[in-house]
Amino acid sequence: MAVECGRFRCVMAAAGERPLNEVQFLTVAEVASVMRVSKMTVYRLVHSGHLPAIRVGRSFRVPEQAVHEYLRESYVGVDSA
Repeated sequence: MAVECGRFRCVMAAAGERPLNEVQFLTVAEVASVMRVSKMTVYRLVHSGHLPAIRVGRSFRVPEQAVHEYLRESYVGVDSA
């Protein structure tokens, strides 16, 4: 279930409809570390709507499951033909 939060998309249950108290949130720095990209790349993904996030004060938190789903969907496999 997606909920509009200003101009940013908040995903209430990005981890398969789990209650929010069970969802693990990551900081932008943690997401960058997991994805092995810069923090600016993570900010771009959040601002473009490709990576759902919630805003906490002046910072963002990304559901851990959303990061894994994004990576899974972005995976480019090699066909062994």
